[in-house]
Amino acid sequence: MITFKNRIHTEKMNSYLTKIDAFINTLDQETLAALNNISTTRTLKKGAFLLRQDEICSKSYFIEEGIVRKYYLDDGKEITTELYFKDDIAVSFNSYCLQTTSNEFIQAVTDITVSQTDFKGFQNAKKQFPKLTELDLMLTEYYVIWLEDRLFQFRTLDATTRYLKLTKEHSHIIKNIQLTHIASYLGISLETLSRIRSRI
Repeated sequence: MITFKNRIHTEKMNSYLTKIDAFINTLDQETLAALNNISTTRTLKKGAFLLRQDEICSKSYFIEEGIVRKYYLDDGKEITTELYFKDDIAVSFNSYCLQTTSNEFIQAVTDITVSQTDFKGFQNAKKQFPKLTELDLMLTEYYVIWLEDRLFQFRTLDATTRYLKLTKEHSHIIKNIQLTHIASYLGISLETLSRIRSRI
């Protein structure tokens, strides 16, 4: 079953998770049972793929423990676009919503525990349990808020500030991420990241 914790990156998102928690607590037992039937908790090893390029993203993943990254290939080079931590939702959004093949990979950076929800199962359950349509909208809004926050930081904060923010929020696990992935995620070269790290 999908579970939601209290820790999150920003107060804005924490408030929205609380809203989702409150909504789930109002669901009747039959609706909750339907939600359980389409959600599964999985534990995967470091390096495992949740999604590969050219596959259809048929599930969404709520990160309960560990780190996940999303990346694509550019002339054989891996470009990390997202890092997902505890309480984040990992999904290739276009592929998931349109059920078309993905241009991206989603891979475990560490050993992970995720709650995965099946797309087709969710669509079918919504027809029988209307409250799940509202939950689906709330989860979509949550993902969009998360993405907007990420883009806002990318546009308004310099690379040093973004790196410091990343290490402050995830100081106990950031060491598990390769520096090449961090540099790519921040949109800078490995050499620039090395200079930033040497100055702090």
